[in-house]
Amino acid sequence: MGWCDDPRSRNYNKLIKLPSNYKHEKLFKKENIYDIILVLNYNMRPIKKNKGSAIFIHVSKKNFKKTEGCVAIQKRDLLKIVKEIKKNTKVMIESRK
Repeated sequence: MGWCDDPRSRNYNKLIKLPSNYKHEKLFKKENIYDIILVLNYNMRPIKKNKGSAIFIHVSKKNFKKTEGCVAIQKRDLLKIVKEIKKNTKVMIESRK
C-alpha cells in the first residue's frame, strides 16, 4: 500500500495499491514508523491539486528524527490516542520550541 502524493495522478492524496507509476509514499517501512497511521483531514474534501498531500500522525523514528511534514510520536503515546479517538475528534497540533 502507498499514499499518492503526485498531483498528476487522479489518485492524488489517496491511499493506493502499489506498484504505481506516480510519485508516492510507501506505507511499509523497515523502521515500523507506519505500524499505526492516523490520517488528518487535510486537503481531503475537496482534494485540490498542488495544495499538499496527507499529514499523518505516526510512530516516531528513534531519537525523534524529523518527518516530512507529519507528526511523529512514541508508539505507546499513539496507542493511547487511538483508544480515545472518535469519529468527530478534532486534532490540534502545537509546536514546542
